[in-house]
Amino acid sequence: MPWPGQRWLPKRVRGKIVLRPEAFTTEPHSLDYEGHHSWLPRAPICQASVECDVFPEGSWTGRGYHDINFGNRPIEQDFDGWDWARGDADSGTQILYDARLRDGRRRRIGLRISAEGEVAPVDIPERQPMKAGFWGVRGGIACDEDYQPIVVRALEDTPFYSRALVQTTVTGTRLTMMQETLDCNRLANPVVRLMLPFKMPRRA
Repeated sequence: MPWPGQRWLPKRVRGKIVLRPEAFTTEPHSLDYEGHHSWLPRAPICQASVECDVFPEGSWTGRGYHDINFGNRPIEQDFDGWDWARGDADSGTQILYDARLRDGRRRRIGLRISAEGEVAPVDIPERQPMKAGFWGVRGGIACDEDYQPIVVRALEDTPFYSRALVQTTVTGTRLTMMQETLDCNRLANPVVRLMLPFKMPRRA
């Protein structure tokens, strides 16, 4: 029987992730105004299954999502940071992107994607800040001004990145969304750079 502290010790993880897309999109979206950085929600609606050999709770099935970010230069060169969120709605899935560029401009994208892969723009209310985590990354999410976003569960808390399950309201629709915040200024910090091999090791 494993002792209580064993689950926190580093160990190799073996498993399998299977995504079964229900919708595809093919048109990338520029995250800046010069075309250096793009984002493509390639399979915005999926069924996902995960098998993991570490702990029984590491295996599950549920809703999934797959996207791609690509560009021709480092993101910290052009961005202060961004917030991203995605959640299921009756009409499909909604995705919100709120990028803050280094020149002070913002690039805000709101999409509603149907089960057939049809993409329609969504009006985005203003960003409302959320409580900062242990490392001080202060995330935010678009939310109607008469409501407040609620952090249902914090999932990731690092010196430059946070992820949480958040309830918000967008144009009157209550949504539970996976929310992520990236702080590019912290990502560029030399001390944080030294930590990356430990937080996200690259091993064959």
